[in-house]
Amino acid sequence: MTRMTDDLLPALKRHFGFDRFRPGQEAVVRDALAGRDLLAIMPTGGGKSLCFQLPALLQEGVMVVVSPLIALMQDQVRLLEDNGIAATFLNSTLGGIEAAQRIQALRRGEIRLLYLAPERLLSPGFVDSFLQPLQETVGISAFTIDEAHCVSEWGHDFRPEYRQLSRLREWFPDVPVLAFTATATQRVREDIARQLALRDPALHVASFNRPNLYYAVKPRSGRAFDELLGHIRYNKGSGIVYCLSRKRVDEIASDLQAEGVSALPYHAGLDAETRRENQDRYIRDDVQVMVATVAFGMGINKPDVRWVVHYDLPKTMEGYYQEAGRAGRDGEPASCILYFGMGDIRTAEFLIAQKVHPQTGDPLEDEQRIARQQLRQVLDYADSSECRRAVQLRYFGEPHPGQCGNCDNCLNPRPLQDWTLEARQMLSAVARLAQRRQRYGASTVIDILRGARTEKLVSSGLDSLSVYGIGSARSQEDWRALARSLLQQGLMEETHDGYPVLLLNAASWEVLKGERSVRMAAPAAVPKAAGRGRAARAAAAAGVEPDSEEDALFDALRALRKKIATAHGVPPYVVFNDASLRAMARQKPVDQDAFAAIPGVGAKKLEEYGWDFTALIREHVKP
Repeated sequence: MTRMTDDLLPALKRHFGFDRFRPGQEAVVRDALAGRDLLAIMPTGGGKSLCFQLPALLQEGVMVVVSPLIALMQDQVRLLEDNGIAATFLNSTLGGIEAAQRIQALRRGEIRLLYLAPERLLSPGFVDSFLQPLQETVGISAFTIDEAHCVSEWGHDFRPEYRQLSRLREWFPDVPVLAFTATATQRVREDIARQLALRDPALHVASFNRPNLYYAVKPRSGRAFDELLGHIRYNKGSGIVYCLSRKRVDEIASDLQAEGVSALPYHAGLDAETRRENQDRYIRDDVQVMVATVAFGMGINKPDVRWVVHYDLPKTMEGYYQEAGRAGRDGEPASCILYFGMGDIRTAEFLIAQKVHPQTGDPLEDEQRIARQQLRQVLDYADSSECRRAVQLRYFGEPHPGQCGNCDNCLNPRPLQDWTLEARQMLSAVARLAQRRQRYGASTVIDILRGARTEKLVSSGLDSLSVYGIGSARSQEDWRALARSLLQQGLMEETHDGYPVLLLNAASWEVLKGERSVRMAAPAAVPKAAGRGRAARAAAAAGVEPDSEEDALFDALRALRKKIATAHGVPPYVVFNDASLRAMARQKPVDQDAFAAIPGVGAKKLEEYGWDFTALIREHVKP
């Protein structure tokens, strides 16, 4: 039975200390309280955890939350316990006695949220011996599937064990299933609903736009590490450096440490205790930088990450959006930088080729096909001269007019070059193939234009086409860039069923008939050197002005926050988040009344911290 009130705000304030919902949260909470299945797509930093945690507190029984990572569930439970909320997890980190104690607390009805990994939920006998009796006595209010994109092979973090979660509908036909994810295209949404057997789910799709994030793509050079180092030194807040391989993580972390940067590695090759310790040190601001594979960050509640750097090309657009989106979850300015070089493509293609059957070694053709299409979508983003935000949002089906004013392409647009001749050559090749009732992807069309003598072209008679070899003066990468540009400009189309082939449209024929010209952005210049100027410009573009008076006070406030947090044994953002510190540095409150007006300062925090912070501010602003 649901204990609903006419107004959810008192419960929100009582349990979480917030006095208002973020956009979209209240509607999700109300549908969850109504007992409906639902699918909610809410961006990183959008507050999706609250949307199932609050209903768990307002309903009878236990909310069972399926979470893919031990670190994620531990972090969520710790934060809930810090707010006085009865939550627990069952996973492999617990000893037998501790696990038994938690199970007994659950059976006594003392716990409101139970976090489980899918492996534990689906382990032999767990449902029959524990969950079914729990449902009959205490009751299960709902099953929440967190990071629900893991259920879809089209998602960026597909996990086969998630596929079996549809059995929850068979085992518990009357218990609602709530699915939450931070990223999902239309294809992934449909797959999630089907795989989890959701019944007429309420669909909630929040805006994917994160206006506070600055996006940039930088060409990789031999001095990429020097530029990364400059970026870190001029962006003093916490940051994450994502790398594709464990080896690269260890190398970058070691090199940063040698340069005096407080950095730690995080990847699946480290033992569980080291990963936990490194994560805790990062969350508590003992170190500035976490260098990690994508194993780090999912669901980690650190809102004051000021920058995220992808040192290697990400595998998918969903993955990039979610990983970059770990910056600026507090709404303050943050930067998301992606380094891109041609070697990244070769590395990605090598990793795709490793997708083989574990027993036979045969290629998993469907998985490889999907991965290659996902790679092409990332390349489209990295190579685009269009507003970065518009490219991202269009990928998720959300319109954006462009000219966001907070990405490299909008702030520093590259000059345009005339590529009309080459565009007509490429479109002519596609047209010639269509006349022969043949359709191919960009790679084959480019081979035709460059006159490649491949077995595929010769055996298919494609070397007899009139367009064969007419583009030999241009490099393969030139033609790839043009193909991406034509697709981005809507002057050519591509199928999206995993077998991408090029197609002409009405705009294509306008180009072929000479009715429209084609311009393409000049290739991004590779930096010859890195250093102070480049790092300072990157910081300024991200909304950071190093060494200002306000920043000096902000750094002092951060140091005080860290001291207090360490004394209380909590992460610094539990004391105050960066947005509150920025407001203090800007408004400079020197008495208790003025301090109480700062966002994020409630009665309890005013009483606990007000004198310490106002004393520091008075010391800083005294003549």
